Amino acid sequence: MTKKKQTVVLAYSGGLDTTYTAKYLSVEKEMDVISVVANTGGFDNDQLSKIEQRAKELGVKEHVALNIEKEYYQDCLRFLIYGNILKNNTYPLSVSSERFFQAKAIAKYAQQVDADFISHGCTAAGNDQVRFDLVFKLMVPEKPIIALVRDKKLLRDAEISYLRKHGVTSDFTKMAYSINEGLWGTSIGGKETLTSHLPLPSEAFPSQPKRTEPLEMEIHFSKGELIGIDQLRFDHQVDMIRYLNKAGGEFAIGRGMHVGDTIIGSKGRVGFEAPAAYLLLKAHHELEKHTLTKWQMQWKEQLANWYGTMLHDGMYLEPTMRNVEHFLEDTQAHVTGTVKLVLSPFYFQVSGIHSEFDLMNPAFGAYGEAAGKWSAEDVKGFINILANPLKNYYAVNPQEL
Repeated sequence: MTKKKQTVVLAYSGGLDTTYTAKYLSVEKEMDVISVVANTGGFDNDQLSKIEQRAKELGVKEHVALNIEKEYYQDCLRFLIYGNILKNNTYPLSVSSERFFQAKAIAKYAQQVDADFISHGCTAAGNDQVRFDLVFKLMVPEKPIIALVRDKKLLRDAEISYLRKHGVTSDFTKMAYSINEGLWGTSIGGKETLTSHLPLPSEAFPSQPKRTEPLEMEIHFSKGELIGIDQLRFDHQVDMIRYLNKAGGEFAIGRGMHVGDTIIGSKGRVGFEAPAAYLLLKAHHELEKHTLTKWQMQWKEQLANWYGTMLHDGMYLEPTMRNVEHFLEDTQAHVTGTVKLVLSPFYFQVSGIHSEFDLMNPAFGAYGEAAGKWSAEDVKGFINILANPLKNYYAVNPQEL
């Protein structure tokens, strides 16, 4: 009687590490491999077809593509926009914000097919191993995790040698730059990002400038949420983000270098290109400056920074994240209006906003020009009261003045 093969669900991208994992588990462990792509919007149909073809050539039992881009927007990206979140005031959490949702979708699929194991191709050096393992341990704790590249301490050359030995003819020669493309941005790694001083050359970025004449653009928000661009119509916010990625990419907008702390404690440096994220975050932030109070802005900034750090570190399931999301959404009640932008090669500027909730209303006074609903005597009295605590302090400590 033939022994039933064990089944493993593999988080598959088509890159070297997951290609090696698929082949090794199929050949050496004689497992039925189900390769799964959880698409958060970074792959188009042509790319998905090529990934499926490669997986089938490796001999997987089944290949599945899960479309989770709308869930990714609804449960993540809109909160990044509400919070104007840039990690270390620089990085829009481009690819790192996707990982929880990919891991969650793959874990659910592993439950659905009752797989014996679950697997990924992460190395021991990066953040993604933490993000995937944490979700798997919480959602499918009964399914052992197979992470061959990490656990066998594999080097790239060893993986390539194994694949060639087993007839895999794809060209896995290491490219000068590793590109990880996503809906919210693309990360770029290369020899320069392993240093602290070298910039990435322009040609390392996926998008190159194609337009030179400035382009005026209007982005429309309703209660903090993206609802339109100029007079164009879209079926979903995901489609608007794709449009902004293309439009901004033609001006090479959204390029940057991020330096930050990895989850496992080391410093990391990576290049990124995120046209839509930068355009949306800066436009939304400008609208908030006009429609929120000082204290709303201050508390949003603090809580959003914490939210972004926790998301980056794989802690999306921490219950406090839901509390912060409720706060962020509640602050958006009056963040409605239109933001005007001007796009130029390598940069853009916010030129102004229009909103019925604009607190910069001439009826309240003109900054630096004329008082509104207060008098000069009101201001002088206010200043006297404001100064009282300081007067008391320096009366006791005059030597510090």
